[in-house]
Amino acid sequence: MNTAEIKAAIMDQFPGSVLESEDLGESQVELKADQWFEIATFIKENPNLSFDQLECITGIDLGEEASLQTRYNFHSMEHRHKIEILISHDRKEPKVASIEKIWRIGDWFERETYDMFGIVYEGHSDLRRILCPDDWEGWPLRKDYEGQELYHGIVIPKMKEEDGWE
Repeated sequence: MNTAEIKAAIMDQFPGSVLESEDLGESQVELKADQWFEIATFIKENPNLSFDQLECITGIDLGEEASLQTRYNFHSMEHRHKIEILISHDRKEPKVASIEKIWRIGDWFERETYDMFGIVYEGHSDLRRILCPDDWEGWPLRKDYEGQELYHGIVIPKMKEEDGWE
């Protein structure tokens, strides 16, 4: 099944959920966030799609005045097709349904994306930081991130050259 057929299957089952964009790559589909959990369940359980493998979830910051995105990479072992799903978020309140109950590996992927971008995966069983300390301030991979000057009294260097890193 090619991307157009996968997109059509999603549109047939969830009218109005697919966003049209000229900037998408060959195997990308952009969706609205409101029915994401139901769509995710559908693309895994539908025998013609059978996306049984979640390969990756990551965040993207499209710029300080633009939105944040979650990107999901799926593969069907049975049909040998793949797709990348994009969901955009309001930067002030980025949230989307968690899919960790559908693909268990989504647990750590969602936690990492939350930790780096602050995107909240609603319904996640244990959404907390995974790379940064629990009391870290901000979201380090956002373009508007301003690093802390101190962490528990320890000075955090702004540039690696200050400490002689090479």
